[in-house]
Order: sequence, then C-alpha cells, then structure tokens
Amino acid sequence: MPLPQKQLFIKKSGIPEAGKGLFTKQFIAKGTRIVEYKGEITTWKKKLQIEKQTKISNRYLYYLNRNHVIDAMHYSKALARYANDAKGLSKATGLVNNCKYVEDEGRVFMEAIKNISAGAEILISYGKEYWDIVESVKKS
Repeated sequence: MPLPQKQLFIKKSGIPEAGKGLFTKQFIAKGTRIVEYKGEITTWKKKLQIEKQTKISNRYLYYLNRNHVIDAMHYSKALARYANDAKGLSKATGLVNNCKYVEDEGRVFMEAIKNISAGAEILISYGKEYWDIVESVKKS
C-alpha cells in the first residue's frame, strides 16, 4: 500500500534545471511503496502519433508494453510524475536515486531502495533508454 499522498509534497528540485521535484514529509523505510505512477492508459502507437502531430515531446510516459503506456502529462495531481532522476542530464553533486519502479499487474509503483529521510527528495532512475531518447530529441 503506497504512502498517503499528504505525506508527499512538490517543490523546486535539488537537481539543476529539473524544475519541480517530489519530496517526503516523513521517513520512508527501504522497501516501502511510495506512490503509484498514474495517468491515462494508452498505446505506444497513439503516443507517437500525437507527438508527431503536435511536435510536443511528452516526458511523462511510463512504458509497460506497446499496448499499455501510462501517460501522466495531463495529470498534474499525479505525484509520481514529479520524481526526478539523479543520473539525468544535469547531475547534482551528492544526489543519488533512492527509489525504483515496480510493476504489479499493469500498475506501476515507486519503491524505496534505501531509507529516505524526512524532507528528502525522492529520486528514481528513468533508465538509459529514456535519456537516449531525450538526447536524440535535443539534437534534432
């Protein structure tokens, strides 16, 4: 069972140029499910068509498989979308990822991979594929 959402909050990330980040008001023990990644359930083909038509790169996607993609772009209250990757394009000294994604029957959760102190930013790896795509978009 994820944490109550009232235990999480959004503020400026500690990662340069990352915008907003997700933080915790309480201590989170290793192995705790923190929050579910929520959004519209769609297909990869549909997401690619929309990006091609709008020329807007959507960075709020979680790809389970080609027929099950979670799109949090228009879900500003979906807290998981605010978690940043400490190993992204602009790294901050001393910050490391403290969570991982866990897939469970078509749902996706963020789970602590180490103890997280109250007030700390919740950071999660987006994966190499994500950053490869971001780099290719920046170059085009």
